Amino acid sequence: MNKPHLNLMQFFDGFVINYRKLNLNTQHNRSMFTQKEINYFADLGEMLGFDSYIEDSKFDKSKNRSRPMDLAWWKWDKREDPENYHYLALHLERESLPMKDEETIEKLFSETEEGCIPNDVVGIQYVDSDERISFLNKLVLHKNKQQKSNALMVYRFFDESLQVQKVLAYHFSAEGMVVERKAICKEDEFGYFSMIFEEEFAASGVEMSCINSK
Repeated sequence: MNKPHLNLMQFFDGFVINYRKLNLNTQHNRSMFTQKEINYFADLGEMLGFDSYIEDSKFDKSKNRSRPMDLAWWKWDKREDPENYHYLALHLERESLPMKDEETIEKLFSETEEGCIPNDVVGIQYVDSDERISFLNKLVLHKNKQQKSNALMVYRFFDESLQVQKVLAYHFSAEGMVVERKAICKEDEFGYFSMIFEEEFAASGVEMSCINSK
């Protein structure tokens, strides 16, 4: 059976469009944001026909022990094997602490057993600023030369000048970066958070000079 790659940038599009449905507001703490976003992707995996497991684990050869995955999608096809999963379709990590940005990438691209190499990976993590993203993307490219996964990295940071959160997504094939897309996350007048694509935010008449600079 083939292992088709997922359209991860389309996943990002859906994440942006549906973010308001998570009903996250200023009263929620950091853990609640993490939980609801992971649950969103867990439900998405089940709807796409995968078995979703939150806090699953895989073996990390560098640590010589198993390490948790925030979320894993496994593909089971009885035509291939009536008892075992066919492959690890997706490994997702979601991290709120900028100080753990490198650790998040290490987990997504760790050396592991052959049956646990993810076909696709998604990382959603906060960073201190956009200057950090270039370094992290180079790290992803380096790590993925060995793993050769289809990868989506989503970086988030707060822009003081605009008082909004920037959300920058990068899609990597095994050969390198393919697509970049940007969005904005902000709260409405009732304190609930939603996302909007950068081009839609620009059309709303908000000054975009800071957003377009990197």
